[in-house]
Amino acid sequence: MQLTELAGIGPALADKFRALGIEQVADLLFHLPLRYEDRTRVQPFGAACEGEPLLACGQVVDSQIRYGRRRSLVVTLQDDSGLLSVRLFHFSSRQMGAFKPAAWVRVFGEVRRAGYQLEMVHPEYRVVPADQAGQAEHDTLTPVYPAVAGLSQNRIRSAVEQALRLADTLVPDLLQARFELGLHAALRLIHAPPPDQQAQVEQARSRLIREELLAHRLAMLNLRARKLQQKAAPLGDRDLLERLRQSLPFVLTGAQDRVLDEILRDMAQPSPMLRLLQGDVGAGKTAVAALAAAAALGVGLRAVLMAPTEILARQHAKTLSAWFEPLGAPVILRIGGQAGGGEPLPATGAALIVGTHALFHGEPEFGAVGLIIVDEQHRFGVDQRLGLKKLATRDDCHPHQLVMTATPIPRTLAQTFFADLDFSSIDELPPGRKPVVTVALPQSRRGEVIERLRKACAQGRQAYWVSPVIEASEWAEAAEDIHAELTAALPGLNVALVHGRLKAKDKQAVMHAFAAGQVQILVATTVIEVGVDVPNASVMVIDNAERMGLAQLHQLRGRVGRGGVASHCVLMYRPPLTDTARARLDALRHEHNGFRLAERDLELRGAGEILGTRQSGLSEFRIADPQRDAAWLGEVRELARQVFEQQPEVVGPLLVRWLPAGQKYADA
Repeated sequence: MQLTELAGIGPALADKFRALGIEQVADLLFHLPLRYEDRTRVQPFGAACEGEPLLACGQVVDSQIRYGRRRSLVVTLQDDSGLLSVRLFHFSSRQMGAFKPAAWVRVFGEVRRAGYQLEMVHPEYRVVPADQAGQAEHDTLTPVYPAVAGLSQNRIRSAVEQALRLADTLVPDLLQARFELGLHAALRLIHAPPPDQQAQVEQARSRLIREELLAHRLAMLNLRARKLQQKAAPLGDRDLLERLRQSLPFVLTGAQDRVLDEILRDMAQPSPMLRLLQGDVGAGKTAVAALAAAAALGVGLRAVLMAPTEILARQHAKTLSAWFEPLGAPVILRIGGQAGGGEPLPATGAALIVGTHALFHGEPEFGAVGLIIVDEQHRFGVDQRLGLKKLATRDDCHPHQLVMTATPIPRTLAQTFFADLDFSSIDELPPGRKPVVTVALPQSRRGEVIERLRKACAQGRQAYWVSPVIEASEWAEAAEDIHAELTAALPGLNVALVHGRLKAKDKQAVMHAFAAGQVQILVATTVIEVGVDVPNASVMVIDNAERMGLAQLHQLRGRVGRGGVASHCVLMYRPPLTDTARARLDALRHEHNGFRLAERDLELRGAGEILGTRQSGLSEFRIADPQRDAAWLGEVRELARQVFEQQPEVVGPLLVRWLPAGQKYADA
């Protein structure tokens, strides 16, 4: 049902509602109040508390225009307990005429003290008959909703009240037997609660929270069930894989061997693998992914690796070419900046295709794909993963999928957002990796940090200096300004700049020069957050570190410490620090384990920020918060299993109700 079908809502108001994420009338029911106002009891003026809202009624004893710094209409009301002034800065002649002597006026607003008298500024008011002076406006609490400019509370309340009258039709209670409180009763309690029933309102909220968590869990179970019904080519040949393993310039760790066995076991099945590979920064995920790709190439199929940035895609292509091409397996790079989308694909035969989002462009024909590898899962999300899988599916034969992340996903979120995936974790770093010494310093010690860079470069080392922004900002030093500052302060050193706005060939030239040792200091934005591997770089300076999340800081720190020498990370901040920012920097100083840092990041920031908008709707909760509501997740997992098995007909409608892209996940 469209919003414009409600009384009082035309196209312009409908656009205002859309700014709140309200597209249909049913969405109004799940637009919950931020708080409530008690307008169920008319109070005497004498009961007013400064700074608190009050519903009261009094007679007009005076009304006059006053001239001070601003012209205002001041109306003095009186009841049995005293006087109250009502001040209006914006008023019309019609309003002036309404405040006749002895007229009864009911007012609601926040009370403040003006000299010796109580005052309300621009309260809500209504002139009422004398026999209604002591009557309250409502017998339920008045909701206060999230709003946008041009959309008043009264407009939102009117729309929600109309939607509530249609609730039985708009949102059928699909889980009536599963919860102690019905859906429609819960909605009415939340939008129009009786006074003094806080416990019942909380019960109603928990009813909606659990249904929303359930919908997200069902979306993942639905994807998993569809996957098990699909066909995939079993990849059991190990010849190329073993030749690649023998040629690698290092020996796999025990954790890499274990994870590779889990992946190969899945890929040998006739249904598609869907596995998430977690590993801390530098744990060796690329090597495991390469060996998995070899299993596909070894039987004449192709593998596709999608990276989140052009820099990382190029680095992957360079590394993988050095490993695969001596064995006769081509590696093909396809990125957006290349003319025509990149290197041409051979018509047939095994190949490893490496690319960025450009892999989607122009509906490419990949050929027979046996494996898709998505690097940095948190940057793509389910939506793009499904899109890439669709492009690579031929004759109802689906590719195996391996998604990787160096940003460990806390267990709480994994159980909610990635229930469609099997998990593998590389929980062991290669031998010889040393922890990066991490310090936090205020901007006032910037000169000391620059001198530290001079000494490191004099010893033949290289350094990164990262800024979150390219151009000048009120809250951050710009990368361009830092580049100019370091160039002037460190004559004789080659200081280069790289950021997302550079042309592809310029970016590539800078990164190549840094990797070759021709550039000593690389000033960069967070474009270098993932994957960049220069073992000679031993210092990482991060400007305005207090503005970044723990996971991102840990990723940036992971760009150093890849060689055999001691490395350092300097977190520059602008005081004063908030409690959260201080806790974040302290956590990074004392903890080097990415899995433990991920749990701490969840505590500090919440699920939405960690998963980000890149999850394409799955992290966009309306009501629930997986961290705050973690106590419900065990119950929800069991309930999801029961609903999925016993009531499959309600799964699709629940996904459409709660997920922005719900129909897509229902049909995936």
